[in-house]
Amino acid sequence: MTSAGPLYRPFDRLLKIEIASRIVEVPENNSLLRALQYLAPVDVAMGRFCWNEECQYCRITYDLGEGTPERNALACKLGVREGMRVRELSLELRYCLRSLQLNP
Repeated sequence: MTSAGPLYRPFDRLLKIEIASRIVEVPENNSLLRALQYLAPVDVAMGRFCWNEECQYCRITYDLGEGTPERNALACKLGVREGMRVRELSLELRYCLRSLQLNP
């Protein structure tokens, strides 16, 4: 079991997910917002996120693969899953992930 520090729940592997048409690998057993912090640690940490569903700054649209319905969720409350596809990111998330050069 691996831990990337006290911020992340323990994980054994990285999951492949798609964010704005780009495949990335993030730790399993974590919320999507924490997984995004794994990709851009400093920028997400400096974001205006409350991490508890009140601010709504981490709103996303996602699906779980081809043929599945699109859903809206908060990244702080949504568990990351293999094959998930994040289609739309809030303005705050797009800003915090700008170093990843994701397609709009």
